[in-house]
Amino acid sequence: MNSTPAIEVKGLTKYYGDLLAVDHISFGVNKGEIFGFLGPNGAGKTTTVRMLTTLLAPSEGTALVDGKDILQDPYGARERAGMLPEEANVYVELSAWDNLMFTGELYGVSRRRREERAGDLLRILGLYERRNSKAREFSKGMRRRLAVAMALVHSPDVLFLDEPSSGLDVQSTILVRGLLRQLRDEGRTIFLTTHQMEEANQLCDRVAIIDQGRIAVIDTPENLKSTIQSVQSVVVSFAEARDDLGHGLSRLEGVLQLRKEGDKFKLYTEDPGALVPLVVDFARDAKARIVSLNCLGPTLEEVFIKITGLDVGGQ
Repeated sequence: MNSTPAIEVKGLTKYYGDLLAVDHISFGVNKGEIFGFLGPNGAGKTTTVRMLTTLLAPSEGTALVDGKDILQDPYGARERAGMLPEEANVYVELSAWDNLMFTGELYGVSRRRREERAGDLLRILGLYERRNSKAREFSKGMRRRLAVAMALVHSPDVLFLDEPSSGLDVQSTILVRGLLRQLRDEGRTIFLTTHQMEEANQLCDRVAIIDQGRIAVIDTPENLKSTIQSVQSVVVSFAEARDDLGHGLSRLEGVLQLRKEGDKFKLYTEDPGALVPLVVDFARDAKARIVSLNCLGPTLEEVFIKITGLDVGGQ
């Protein structure tokens, strides 16, 4: 990754009638970085991506994609970018191979280069053996992987991905994430929107959180998590499920909040080290056998909740 901008956003704004969907946002994305764009539903994520990919004209402001102005040179901006929409744009009556040949031809890629690129991508994404099968025969995960290949067939320097792991099985998710890391290592830039906080935490060099059309914060995941060190936790699970355990844990000294997560109790605290022996003593007194006990720092999801003001509930 280097500090040369691959995307420069300058006062980008979008009105839908009287509704201000994107509010004069400005930021830069460096070449060779995976940049996460996070926000609640209706925050302006998809509208921003549609403007950056020239599918939607901004009301005010502009942006440069790999040096090409989205207003003055929209064709140049489109040529340098790949786009994976949330709804896969796969042609189901065509084979996987023909989908890639057709998409590459639209971008002006030579037939020889299309064939080389298609073969490489289909192998990486585990679809080469099914290259001659029609896409309508594919599972949702396979179609999603094919859509990723279609977005990459013209070797774009900048890639816009809208919820790339949406609906994918575990195998497909691993393959797609591995490919994204490989593309970053090759120096390509990835602009990623996702609702999956752990995906952003694992993949992104930096993330921006947009809320109500405005950029609330931009930083690395670790820096963002360090800003709310007070949201630390102790997570404990017991061999037996008992109704009284949650109530007793919530009353321990230093517990700010308790959340039940599956078979585990998550105890928020400012001092995990002091809380752990209290949990152990509580378990001994309650004759409850501890299966696991861990101290956790704040998560990116918790940063997101704090910044956007979302209430995910508690106990």
